[in-house]
Formats: sequence, structure tokens, C-alpha cells
Amino acid sequence: MTKVKLTVSGLVLLSLLATPATAKSLSKKEEARVARAAPQDQDDVRYCLLKRKKGGKTGAIAGTAGGAGVAVIAGGGLAEAALAAGAGALAGHTIGKGSSTNKACDEVLARNK
Repeated sequence: MTKVKLTVSGLVLLSLLATPATAKSLSKKEEARVARAAPQDQDDVRYCLLKRKKGGKTGAIAGTAGGAGVAVIAGGGLAEAALAAGAGALAGHTIGKGSSTNKACDEVLARNK
């Protein structure tokens, strides 16, 4: 049973660390949001969505590393480190997504939903 836990937690850690650090493209839903934005705001909407996406990924990577680091320092095993890394990734993604844009981006995105 412990081998299964170690294998699963190792795979979780590997999948979290294997994510790319930068956002290169928008999803279909985000592309549709850009397309329906006002013509003068389309470039700004695209830039702000890419910036938000990149902030979320950067936050997830930082949260993963921080959560795993804290678990290791606290003396946890691989399973605890994987759990802490997952929680850190979730929190970091949410925080990074919310804090990666400035007031101008927030206004442009609010105008063009």
C-alpha cells in the first residue's frame, strides 16, 4: 500500500513540475472574448488575458515549490510533500491569476466580458 501511495504522489509531483512556465496561446473561449471585444480594445484584452494566464502558471509553480519545501522542512514524507505541493499549486495559481494584472487591465477586462 505504501508503494502505491509513493508512486501516486511521485506522479503528482512530476506532473506539477512538468507544466510550462509561460502562457503562449489563449483558449477558444478566451479567443472568442477577444473577438467580441470592442475593436480598439482587442489588443489590450488579448495582452491582459495572456498576462493573467502567465501569472497563474507562475503562481502555480511557485506555490508547488513552496508547499513541497515547507513539507520537507516540517519533516513530512513524500505523500505529505505531494499534498502540500498540490495545495500550494492551487493557492499560488489563484493568487497569481488575481495579482498579475494592473488596474488598467482590470478595467479593460471588465469593459469587455
